[in-house]
Amino acid sequence: MTKKTADQYNDPSHNYLKYWDGREYEHAAEEVAIRRMLKGKHFNKIVDVGGGYGRICPVLKEYADQVTLAEPSQQQLDIAKDFLKDKKGIDMVLAQADALPFKDASIDLITVVRVIHHIPDPTEEFAEIARVLKPGGYLFIEFANYANFKNRIKYASKLKRIPREPVDIRKDMTSNIPFVNHNPHTVRKQLAHSGMQVERILSVSNLRSPSLKKFLPKSALLTVEKAMQIPLARTFFGPSTVYLLKKRG
Repeated sequence: MTKKTADQYNDPSHNYLKYWDGREYEHAAEEVAIRRMLKGKHFNKIVDVGGGYGRICPVLKEYADQVTLAEPSQQQLDIAKDFLKDKKGIDMVLAQADALPFKDASIDLITVVRVIHHIPDPTEEFAEIARVLKPGGYLFIEFANYANFKNRIKYASKLKRIPREPVDIRKDMTSNIPFVNHNPHTVRKQLAHSGMQVERILSVSNLRSPSLKKFLPKSALLTVEKAMQIPLARTFFGPSTVYLLKKRG
């Protein structure tokens, strides 16, 4: 039985579809990462956990016979019904990441994109994901990286180390929605504890800057982004980190 409530996006003030207005570069950068990680692969079943209104489901469908959007907010699923209405082979279910309605070892690939910044301790969620993944199945996870280049400069100037624990970055502390950045080394250890091993790493949204987006076209930003994702991966340069992991058999 689930112990957490993850339906905060049922609040009408949190329309995640509108959130992406003006974030076309970030969305495109994530699509680049997905295609880069999944190139040459095809799956019977992909589950997008916490996928909101199904933003990345259309690109995931390029790599699967069937895609399921597993989302805890009914409001998001209602938006998804319209957003995905013309997309075949994509269904949806109301579900939380710590209580997925799938059989053990039944899913080929799970994606978790922009989700664990709302989960300060995702160990239960990782264990549940590992439960439903087939042996040899994959997890694609993208998360807010606190060890990014800007933070490393900031902490180094104070002769301090980047925290290993999640850091709450909310500006409005009255909000009931957690918003944390994770240390990628800690996330990797948590995932390893759940039986998953990192196969590839990418640094994503490396040019996420209001100034750059104002003066450079999206096409130029993406050209540079594509060139940066691999070489900067091991340095955890960007604000987002992507892991592709494989469940040990």
